[in-house]
Amino acid sequence: MAKDSSFDVVSTVDMQEVDNAVQQTARELSQRYDLKGSGSSIELSKAEGTVAVYAPAEFVANQVIDILNGRLVKRSVDLKSVSWDKPVAASGDTVRVIGRVVQGIDKECAKKISKDIRDLKLKVKAQIDDDKLRVTSASKDALQQVISHLKSQDYGIPLQFTNYR
Repeated sequence: MAKDSSFDVVSTVDMQEVDNAVQQTARELSQRYDLKGSGSSIELSKAEGTVAVYAPAEFVANQVIDILNGRLVKRSVDLKSVSWDKPVAASGDTVRVIGRVVQGIDKECAKKISKDIRDLKLKVKAQIDDDKLRVTSASKDALQQVISHLKSQDYGIPLQFTNYR
């Protein structure tokens, strides 16, 4: 019997690139004429995987998020990897917006991806393993069809395909 080939479907973000983008955004906040002295700030918590934006108004917070999104794109970080909460009133007439950096595939999304793979009617097996999904098959062509199908779908998170053997 031939050895089965496999690959993993994962969703990871390089936190160092996110940190660099946040630092560049903070630098631009201190230098840009329309935002200098506005009381806006941005913080990254690597341990929690969150980005916090503080601003005097919701409009200014959205400007800071737009600047951060531009920096993330320049650093090849997918914008789907940060999910933003609704603006919340904070102390001192300011607004706080929290963005969560998505690491790993949650169970519901993994089940949806697995169901989509089964619906292809190919001879492949998808197995959920913590925050990733392992797809195995005897045919490398079937695996490549699965990869191309998953790339064409939108699951709300960025997907990477690793350990292709």
